[in-house]
Amino acid sequence: MEQILVTGATGHVGRQVVEQLVAAGHPVRAMTRSPATAALPAPVETVAGDLADPASLTAALDGVGAVFLIWPFGHPGGAEAAVAAMAERAERIVYLSTLGAATGEDGIIGMHGRLEQLVESAGPAWTLLRPCGFAVNTLGWAAQIRRGDEVRAPYPGLVRPLIDERDIAAVAVEALTTGGHDGARHPLTGPAALSQLEQVATIGEVLGRPLRFVEIDRAQARRNLIAVGLGEHFADSVLAGQAAQLDNPEPVLGTVADLTGRPAHSYRDWVAAHRADFTG
Repeated sequence: MEQILVTGATGHVGRQVVEQLVAAGHPVRAMTRSPATAALPAPVETVAGDLADPASLTAALDGVGAVFLIWPFGHPGGAEAAVAAMAERAERIVYLSTLGAATGEDGIIGMHGRLEQLVESAGPAWTLLRPCGFAVNTLGWAAQIRRGDEVRAPYPGLVRPLIDERDIAAVAVEALTTGGHDGARHPLTGPAALSQLEQVATIGEVLGRPLRFVEIDRAQARRNLIAVGLGEHFADSVLAGQAAQLDNPEPVLGTVADLTGRPAHSYRDWVAAHRADFTG
């Protein structure tokens, strides 16, 4: 059985993909910039590699049959060379994209669209995973919640069917290890849409204390995003996407259940699994 290479193996989704592949008995090679601190399960072969340095991918790809690709940068620069290196050795690429990648928009969504084009034209069999907003992104509120009972953010009425990283990984494992996914573009969402107001209330219910959503304007939200390390372009792209979704919310889809044979995790399930992240 050929190994499966997981890039971004220490991130929220990548780590889940590694753990679920191991649990299913598949040989896994995990690529990370810092193998010594990866702390991945013992059967995993952890190797050093950097998608920004295609030459570093040669050893990581040796003997690999399939690749789970997470592109960690906010731009497509260097992606052509990295995908070409994968195409020389792997027979299948499963790419973690985003729900709006086919719209032709600019910014982060446009970056995913460009990566999709590269993967589709590279040569190996391919599958695109197009999740909506990640539930794990609401950990951006965790520091505020640890400090007090307020969450300050824009757009309280923004409604999204946030998806649990465990569900993205479960679909990735299906695409990497079973047939029927060649050329598929799988849109993935959580099982229900909640407003940000409802998301904050759910966190409070799981933690056993009331939380209050305090709306801030877009300019303050932009400053806050930049202050925590997002570049100006990335912050603008995030906020523009959120504003657009106020009038055009993401649909609730049953793809996770259809492909895995079980319901997608609810947002409440996700919060319960990450309770410690909100309490410190």
